[in-house]
Amino acid sequence: MSRLRWSFGIAVLIVFVVGTFATPVFAQQPSGAGRIKVVEGAAYVVRQSGTIPAQPGEVVFETDSLKTGADGRIGVTLKDDTRVSLGPSSELKLQRFVYEPGQGSFGMILQFVRGVAAYVSGRMAKLSPESIRLETPAAIVGVRGTTLAIRVDP
Repeated sequence: MSRLRWSFGIAVLIVFVVGTFATPVFAQQPSGAGRIKVVEGAAYVVRQSGTIPAQPGEVVFETDSLKTGADGRIGVTLKDDTRVSLGPSSELKLQRFVYEPGQGSFGMILQFVRGVAAYVSGRMAKLSPESIRLETPAAIVGVRGTTLAIRVDP
């Protein structure tokens, strides 16, 4: 009987240790920056673990990339109500996204790699316009509360 208790005790200890040390792995996930609102055709989210088909309602994380195929379109709304739409054969990297108005912490870097996109600024542009950067291979744009269209040729 004591051997059974000892085995049970070891099993409980293993579950406790695995649960305690596995938790920080989840804490290291990048923070959610927004959600996918619209998807048409071939559209994908690229994150550290690989490429997954984009789905409406899916969370987009800081450091994710969005890609569309020749027939693809994707629309994303970020936490501050910034809206970004990508047309066919496009790619965008969300390099940085911090929106914590209660702590006065802001920052957004969007890198437009290729294709066409529309950008509509959200609350961050009103609260801290200097914290936003839109990058293309040819230029870096500072945002002062605006709507714009971007085309990046490959």
